[in-house]
Formats: sequence, C-alpha cells, structure tokens
Amino acid sequence: MSIIKPFRALRPAPELAARVASRPYDVMSVAEAIEEVRDNPYSFLRITRSEVDLPQNTDVHSKPVYEKAAENLRHFIGSGILLREIKPCLYIYQLVMNGRAQTGLVCLSSVEDYKNDIIKKHELTRPEKEKDRIDHILATSAQTGNVFLAYRDVTEINGLINGWKATNNPVYDFTTNDSVHHSVWIIDNDKIIDSLVHLFEMYVPHTYIADGHHRAASAAKVSGVLTDKQDARYFLTTLFPANQLCIWDYNRVVSDLNGLSPQQFLERLQKDFAVSRADRPFKPSKPHEMGLYMEGSWYRLECRPGSFPDDPIGSLDVSILSENILKKILGIEDLRTDKRIDFVGGIRGWEALEKKVNSGEMKAAFSLYPVTMEQLLAVADSGNIMPPKSTWFEPKLRDGLLTHLIEN
Repeated sequence: MSIIKPFRALRPAPELAARVASRPYDVMSVAEAIEEVRDNPYSFLRITRSEVDLPQNTDVHSKPVYEKAAENLRHFIGSGILLREIKPCLYIYQLVMNGRAQTGLVCLSSVEDYKNDIIKKHELTRPEKEKDRIDHILATSAQTGNVFLAYRDVTEINGLINGWKATNNPVYDFTTNDSVHHSVWIIDNDKIIDSLVHLFEMYVPHTYIADGHHRAASAAKVSGVLTDKQDARYFLTTLFPANQLCIWDYNRVVSDLNGLSPQQFLERLQKDFAVSRADRPFKPSKPHEMGLYMEGSWYRLECRPGSFPDDPIGSLDVSILSENILKKILGIEDLRTDKRIDFVGGIRGWEALEKKVNSGEMKAAFSLYPVTMEQLLAVADSGNIMPPKSTWFEPKLRDGLLTHLIEN
C-alpha cells in the first residue's frame, strides 16, 4: 500500500507566489528560461535553471550552474522570498485550465515504494538527465521538482480533500500567463493529515508516475548517497485521481530520412499505412491514424490492419510509429539516445511542428493521437514500458510553490 508523509514545505511569501512560481525546468530551452526571468528577480527558474544568471554559453551541466542554484536558493530563503512551514503539513494543489479542474495532494512519497514498484513507472529514464537532477539535489539539499503521480479514485480521499477546500481559504490563488488558475491550501490539522495518510495506506495499492520519471529516479539514487539523512528517503510528489487527468499528444520530429528522398519515404510508408494528402494540418481524431508534415505538405497515415501487434504496448500509436517508421524505415533504434529525433508536446500545437520543419532544422514531423489514461495504467500494471516521451500532461505543476528540503 502507498506510504505518504506530511512535510515542512519551503514556500513563497503569499504576496510573491505568482512571481516565484515557474514552469518546470525541463519544458523550455535556455533562451526561453532567460526570457521568463527577465524583469523578475523572484522567478524560481533562478534555482531550477540557474544558468540564466551565468554568462551566456555556460555548460548547463557544469559545477558552476549547481553552485549558483544553491547560492540563489540561500538568497531566496535569507531574503524572505521563501518561508519554511512551522510544522509538517499536507497541501492541496488545484489547477484549472479551460474550465477543467484537477485537484492533487502534495506530500512526500517513499523511496522504498518507488524501489518496490508500489509506485509504478511506464517509461525508461536517460542517465544524463538523471545525473543533472542528482547533482542539483546534492548541491541545493532540496527537491525542487515535483513528481506528478496518479492513483485510482478513492471516494473517502475525495471527501476529505473537497471538505477542506470548502471550509478553508487557499494560501495561494492566482492565474498564470498561460491562463491556468493555481490554488494551494495548507492542511495543518493533525487529525485530517493522519486520516489521509491512513486512507492512502489502506486503499491505494499503487500510484503511477504520470510525469517526472527522471525526478523520481534521481531522488531514489540520492537516497543511496545521503544514507544518514531520513529526509532523503522520501521525495516530493503531488497525487491526483486518475479520472481527473488528461493526457495530450506527444509528437515527434526527425532531422533526416535515412538517405531516402521524400517520395521514396512515402512509398516505403505504403506497406504499413494508407497514405493520403491532407489539405490542412492533420491532427489525428482516433487511434491508429497519424499526421505527417514534410516539404510544406500534410499527409494522413492510417495504420493497415495486421501491421501491429494486438497487445497493450504494441497497439499504442507511439509504439506503431517507433516500430513501423522510426526503426524499420529511418533506422532510429533508440529514441532515448539517437540525436536525429526530438519530441514536441501537444500543447505547442501543429504550428510548432511546421516551424521545426520549415526552418530546416528537421526534415519531417509526426502528429499522434494521445495515449489514454486507461492505457497508461494498463501498461504500468503489466510491468511493461512505453516508448520514451509517450505522454504529455497539461496543465503542468508550477515549480517553487512547494519545495522539500533535505535535512538530517
């Protein structure tokens, strides 16, 4: 069963919360991060992407970057931008996007649960991305990135969370420039905290990583280094009922066609796909169809019957693309390490795919139908792994609102 724990969060002074809160460190480039912190000395990106305060072209994985992150975190604490909770609490974090709300419980989850597969995964991680967060945690003695977990709905948990929201005011309540409304409540009542901890232990056999595989893996490895620190045995998580979550498409772009001309590529696709020209940007409306953008034109690709396995992994559109196009035709065997492929979250729209190709940076783009939440849970329960970058969740949790300090 799932072990959760209250903690003494490091969090912004209420009047500064909207300016401190930042998009996750891993959804933007250095140039985008620099633009976001411009004229905002309070942005938490100064801690999660501290290269913004260093000379241009600084290696983002170099020691000075992590030292600067620690320095900036100390400054935020010392100047009162960030405050430490007096006692261990749980927190409610609600996000509303396009009129749709999702409400999560912010807490610490157990590294042992992660290692023992109580916390289930659906993606492999990349060593260089793990090392980046390990170095960041060790330098700052803090978990600044939240791991986004899902769990199957429990009525009693919903009742306690909704009851607290109805009878207490949020400590933070603001709308970000992407039109997402963020609200945070502090649960400081020991009886309610104990009840929630008990309910998760009794009625939530597993939680599932929706977003944050690298943050979770890094926290687990840090616990093996900081063996003398009990705080390192837990990591920062926000747990959402799975039925409140929405997965967006996670699209692909490739930089070359493995020596094929565009016409030859289209001909090779015909074996496993029915290919037709689309007169507008093609966004798939159902499973087993994909969009292809190449040389200024969009195409609709419909998977031919029998061209893919009928199992939880093989039938995913991300798997079909990986097996029948990326590997079979383009020779891209490992999506985690091959430099010829990149990934574009669906929130960026078809315009981002066209821009990548039209600029000459990429040769072709593929738009996909999103994985469903039911598919994610089924894959995780089966112990299997999806191809890298299979799921994109929106809205994103903001960094900086709640941070876990690792102390003795």
